[in-house]
Amino acid sequence: MNHQLPEAQSVPADEDSSGIFYAPMSELQDPEIFHTVLDSLQTGVSVVDRNGKVLFWNQGAERLTGYKRHEVVGRSCRDNILLQCNDQGCVSCGATCPISRTLHDGKPQEAKMQLRHKEGHPVKVLMRLAPLRDAHGSIMGIAESFDEQTFGAERDCNRHTLAEHGCTDDTTGMPNHEFTQFNLGRNFASLVRYHLPFGVIVMQVDRLEHFRAAYGPPAGDAVLRVVAQTMKNAFRPTDFFGRWAFDQFLAILINCGDHGVTKTWERIRTMVTCAGLRWWSDELSVTTSVGYATAMAGDSIDSLLNRATSSFSQSSTLPLASATAKSQDSEI
Repeated sequence: MNHQLPEAQSVPADEDSSGIFYAPMSELQDPEIFHTVLDSLQTGVSVVDRNGKVLFWNQGAERLTGYKRHEVVGRSCRDNILLQCNDQGCVSCGATCPISRTLHDGKPQEAKMQLRHKEGHPVKVLMRLAPLRDAHGSIMGIAESFDEQTFGAERDCNRHTLAEHGCTDDTTGMPNHEFTQFNLGRNFASLVRYHLPFGVIVMQVDRLEHFRAAYGPPAGDAVLRVVAQTMKNAFRPTDFFGRWAFDQFLAILINCGDHGVTKTWERIRTMVTCAGLRWWSDELSVTTSVGYATAMAGDSIDSLLNRATSSFSQSSTLPLASATAKSQDSEI
């Protein structure tokens, strides 16, 4: 007598007392489930093959970099889609490239990097890389994950609060001149009363009027936004950065003496070289001049800033890395 097994029936999802449904384990083992989970993570995740060709680019990577997957998948990382910088400067494919190191060593890597956002400003991330191996142990590619450093997100929340009270600049979203001047005066009061040191860094965008005349006011505003977004990640969470004048930004380095001000200025130079601007089909070469000074007893706002701006000629003119670009309106 032949016995036939009953036909397999689908098992309904279970529901617990909280109303949450749980899918059967057989469904969770579907590879497409894992693909969907990886794609929906807020953490940036990408996969490249041995030749550096991007095979996977999730929603988190889109959010952090501004690049949609159709702009990245299928392209080689050697195209420098995302300019990567570390503490020593910008790196390209070679021995210093994290992907190349992982392919060569076969070991997981972790590094603090800056990725250039599609809009031009650097994004500080903690990047982790791990080799992907086949059944024989040979490396097939590299999996990357990256998260933005948290203090940037906290500052964004603070700026939203300032905006609600009319303390931000409409063009850049940074604290406006009035609020920047208020913070500068508050630090002078701390210097006089408690002898707490502080310094300032003045950044001036060169030829801003030229950009506005040649490409229109929106191009000039775009230059200011790139500089602002670049600089907001250059300072400690306790420091202050805001708009000072038509073509100037001001950083207030709180509880910082001569040595700290100089070290911060040196770090800014690395930050700026990782920036860039996209505007139609032209290559825009944007430069900034940076001056710095430490507040001294007897200083006024004018004397401190005059000393900082007089050092423009002593400091290098810092180039914002140029790029062949398109209008922001055409890419957003």
